[in-house]
Amino acid sequence: MEEDSPEEFLAEFKEKHLGAWGIVQITAGTGLAVYAMWAGVLMPGFRKVPLRLQVPYLPASKKQVRNVMALLSGRHGNLVDLGSGDGRIVLEAHKHGFGPTVGYELNPWLVRLANFHAWRAGHYGKVSYRQEDLWKVDLTECKNVTVFLAPSVLSLLQEKMEAELPDDALVVAGRFPFTEWTPCRIEGDGVDRAWAYTMQAQRLPAGSAMLPVPKELKSPV
Repeated sequence: MEEDSPEEFLAEFKEKHLGAWGIVQITAGTGLAVYAMWAGVLMPGFRKVPLRLQVPYLPASKKQVRNVMALLSGRHGNLVDLGSGDGRIVLEAHKHGFGPTVGYELNPWLVRLANFHAWRAGHYGKVSYRQEDLWKVDLTECKNVTVFLAPSVLSLLQEKMEAELPDDALVVAGRFPFTEWTPCRIEGDGVDRAWAYTMQAQRLPAGSAMLPVPKELKSPV
């Protein structure tokens, strides 16, 4: 699927009167639309996805982004954001030296919005946003994975990650944790909290001694 350039994205809006449909698009892009409207109008791809696997678009706050990046401090290599929304995590990771950085998002409008944000920040073409089903993404080469997904999705995604991610991979979850995994570090409080998980630790047999936390993941003294 070819991606629209930011210029084409803007031109599309300039050629049309806003009206009710335009307002829906803009409010969804800024996180102000209610979930019912978002799911019914802006989610053509999600109509084929079971209800329990659908996740409403709630953009990450600045505190959430900072907490995620704090947990990724000292890491390097590629980064994948599953359910990347408007792309802010991917964009921030690129600014912190990760690469390549890729976001997977099923909503075509959010993919366009993410590319527009990257263009506005001067990083268009340096980050990648793909309109793909996260369940079909090959994670075998991923070193850093971020997710802001609902608990019903995380419980299933856990199985995929355990089967595909390498031992040296780090997974960072925002808003909701992986309830069956033990985090190596937690950052923030309340809705802004984020959890970091090393894949090697999650694969240890029950009752095994935990491996020491990698130096780059230890909280600064």
